Amino acid sequence: MPAADAIDAPPAIRNRLRKLGLERCVDLVLHLPLRYEDETRLSAIVDAPRGIPVQIEARILEVTVQQAPRRQLVARLGDAAASGGVLWLRFLSFYGSQKSGLEAARDQGRRLRVFGEIRDGFLGPEMIHPRYRVLADDEPLPRSLTPVYPTTGGVSQGTLRRLIGRALDTVDLADLFDDAWCRRHSLPTLAAALTLLHSPPPAVEQAELQARRHPAWRRIKFDELLAQQLSLRRAWLAGRSRGAPALAGGGRLAGRLEAALPFALTGAQRRVAAEIAADLAQPHPMQRLLQGDVGSGKTIVAALAACQAIEAGYQAAFMAPTEILAEQHYLKLHAWFAPLGVEVVWLAGGLTKKNRQAKQQQAATTAQLIVGTHALIQESVDFARLGLVIIDEQHRFGVVQRLALRHKGANPHQLMMSATPIPRTLAMSYYADLDVSVIDELPPGRSPVRTRLFSQTRRAEVTAAVRAVVACGRQVYWVCPLIEESAKLELQAALDTWAALTDELAGLRIGLLHGRLRSDQKAAVMAAFVAGEIDLLVATTVIEVGVDVANASLMVIEHAERFGLSQLHQLRGRVGRGAHDSLCVLLYQQPLSRTARARLKIIFENDDGFEIAKHDLCLRGPGEFIGCRQSGVPLLRYADLDADADLVGLAQTTAVQWLRDDPARVRRHLQRWLGEREDLLKA
Repeated sequence: MPAADAIDAPPAIRNRLRKLGLERCVDLVLHLPLRYEDETRLSAIVDAPRGIPVQIEARILEVTVQQAPRRQLVARLGDAAASGGVLWLRFLSFYGSQKSGLEAARDQGRRLRVFGEIRDGFLGPEMIHPRYRVLADDEPLPRSLTPVYPTTGGVSQGTLRRLIGRALDTVDLADLFDDAWCRRHSLPTLAAALTLLHSPPPAVEQAELQARRHPAWRRIKFDELLAQQLSLRRAWLAGRSRGAPALAGGGRLAGRLEAALPFALTGAQRRVAAEIAADLAQPHPMQRLLQGDVGSGKTIVAALAACQAIEAGYQAAFMAPTEILAEQHYLKLHAWFAPLGVEVVWLAGGLTKKNRQAKQQQAATTAQLIVGTHALIQESVDFARLGLVIIDEQHRFGVVQRLALRHKGANPHQLMMSATPIPRTLAMSYYADLDVSVIDELPPGRSPVRTRLFSQTRRAEVTAAVRAVVACGRQVYWVCPLIEESAKLELQAALDTWAALTDELAGLRIGLLHGRLRSDQKAAVMAAFVAGEIDLLVATTVIEVGVDVANASLMVIEHAERFGLSQLHQLRGRVGRGAHDSLCVLLYQQPLSRTARARLKIIFENDDGFEIAKHDLCLRGPGEFIGCRQSGVPLLRYADLDADADLVGLAQTTAVQWLRDDPARVRRHLQRWLGEREDLLKA
């Protein structure tokens, strides 16, 4: 880091600032306030409103230490305007120096400027632990609102204000846009925006400022979005510059696969398959995200892509995050490909050592399609000629894991799949380094899933419904409570639920599936359920994705209030996969938090995954929504993808133009916003 950009502060303060991501002076300038306090005006004690922060200027009349009901420092103030108003200050914890300082100010007749909320106390109007300072003679009021910054232990607001004030005087804030551009988009210059946000004049529209709708905020949000777009688009261009095998293929294998299918492809599946096929034929690696709602048929599209790689003489690898999901994919892909003479191999951590070594040998020699879990990225696994990598539920894998699989071949093409639909603005911002294909049509014949909410007090009605469904020859899932704090507690919840239901539903064939079972045990349970040998499957969220049993028509989710929207939608998608009427029952425990109530209302009223994803994004924010992918992606601190959708589009257009025409401006902007932290997403 250049010495001129280093923060001039003691080492201890610099170490604490690093916790806030502040290492350079420009980082300080871009560290913006959470809110503001108005210390530009004074209120008389007798006129001061209750419940909102106000500033009082008064003389100290009395300083005492009360012993009951607990030891506390109390000061009585008299209005400096001689209006007769009295205000009590109460400090429930204090230092001896505070008491002596207030006493000295009283004895010298000095005024005190106090900021806080007034409430009605036993002795009269009082402030508890207000901020105060002893005034010098004729000390003027501030001319701007006082910023309150995000901070960490050991760094006071005063320290931050001083450091940021110095940085504003030294950092080069030369604008990368001219005045005409700013006027055209109704945005201030960067310097003007930062100056206003760090020290707004009292006349500024405070509601607009606090809600981050002020033009100054919009300028900062745009610059932040532009930095993100530049970083990700540059990563996309870097990927395009790498060589990759051109998987032309002739389409014969794909044609044979499609002809053997017991269903017809939808128009949406054909469209995205054509987009992927065009990418695979190029001599640079495909980086494409295939997204579609639960049950939209992403797996067959991935299989058609694998056909193209195999026909071109290369291998395809298919990786899923859990053994249950990976094995479901393997069974389906093996059933499709084996009759076509394609060698499909299953590789997972649960295999015996001898079996695993045999499968690894196949992957390194003759296998054409290798399906598995994280086991595919182990150092001991080599591929003969890897040309295509397919990653299901890609958001569950981190950047390093996705990179590891890519490095197994000579820049293989990558197809990433997600059944969690991504709202458009999120895709435009956080997935700007990927091409995106969307399957926006469900296959015909899928029955709609009705959703019902039941309180735990109506559990008996739910178990009666289970009996009725089983009596009609259908099958049922019962999902156990999600306990994020402890896998051990979650396992116990599954065991307790299984035991309770076995007692309540005597006579039904009840199975149990959870993550702690051995691989062969999980496979046996799932095989029995698929074969109709289990009426009711009690399970944890291991069945969240990939499980496909057409005869299952009832899903019960216990303690649904503990689940996120995406999980609820994914779990609901396990039923309705056949022609039978299907129902999802959400059992909840009262009382519900506001967020839980909002989630249940959304899932009850919506069955469109993209609509649910929009609500989910609003509830959780992008960082949590995208999960593991945030590793390596510049996260947004200020921009709101919903409120600032127009700025996302402008940033995207500007990034494309700059990367094409002005690489020097690209470097300057990224250096300002990301510095050494710029992490091009390579996965």
